[in-house]
Amino acid sequence: MNHVLTRILVIRNDKLGDFMLAWPALALLRKYLQKAHIAVLVPSYTAPLAEVCSCIDEVIIDPKLKGDWRNGFALAKLLKPKKFDAVITLFSRFDTGLAVWSAGIPYRLAPATKLAQVFYNHRLKQRRSESAKPEYEYNLDLVRVFLHDHGCNSAPPPAPPYLRFDEHTIRDLEQQFRQTHGIVAGRRLIFVHPGHGGSASNLSLEQYAELIRHLQSRNGHQVVLTAGPGEESRSQALSGLLTGVPHCLYSSREGLVKFAMHLQFCDMFISGSTGPLHVAAALDRRTAAFYPRRRSSTALRWQTVNAADRRLVFMPPANSEESDMTKIDMVSAAAGISQRYLL
Repeated sequence: MNHVLTRILVIRNDKLGDFMLAWPALALLRKYLQKAHIAVLVPSYTAPLAEVCSCIDEVIIDPKLKGDWRNGFALAKLLKPKKFDAVITLFSRFDTGLAVWSAGIPYRLAPATKLAQVFYNHRLKQRRSESAKPEYEYNLDLVRVFLHDHGCNSAPPPAPPYLRFDEHTIRDLEQQFRQTHGIVAGRRLIFVHPGHGGSASNLSLEQYAELIRHLQSRNGHQVVLTAGPGEESRSQALSGLLTGVPHCLYSSREGLVKFAMHLQFCDMFISGSTGPLHVAAALDRRTAAFYPRRRSSTALRWQTVNAADRRLVFMPPANSEESDMTKIDMVSAAAGISQRYLL
């Protein structure tokens, strides 16, 4: 490195899934800057997961005040005393651009998009709206530019998992979970998250029920319907469609970290394009995900960060409307999942 950087800020202050897709970039940054102080700016609801990321030294919570100017100046007041040497903004917004410029951070890097780019003295053209590659690759590209600017030609990021909890703790948690729900040892745990995620279209409850009914496994399995805050009614409604199918409900009432700890012991995670899907992927769990064909929401753009042989994706056929999830053949999807992961 041609300049010793001691304090670096990374900004990804939007939704849960977006933040989890920044973890390979954070891992790459940590790989080359092992002694640097790496801070992240996140919203309050993703902060608990940021706090358990081994690549992060400090978590700063975005005030999220109404109005770009108001929030920008409030954030600048928060950042200025911390004297960061550099900031890498993975997703640019006016208020955060104003904040890092007002805070006087010397090296400021962001995508060359929107009006906010005027606040940065280093920019990278990305054209993310074209969805030409995964979101996490766009994040990695920014870190690679940053490392190159500081005298380092970077290699590929570390392999997943990017999130991991103590194995003994997870083993005890799984045993407790199985006892609570009467699940015999050895039966595979298939977590299904029917909740909606972001702006992406999702399967109907009837489609999820059809998928679940057609899953087959060699030694038996138990379906676990998961729900975050405000999603319980949807999981309960799906449960009502699964008469005769072994399943139970797990509602996350103890926060994101405890939810993630449960995901670590699942054998497979099934959902639409949701934040929990990307948490499961960061844990390198097997995933099966359902995406629309809309350019901004495709399986390529929101590809998960687990290993390539641990992810399956399904989309409507090419001649379908871009958000018409009803055209996905759930019987075929169940057969593909069963053959790949369960038989």
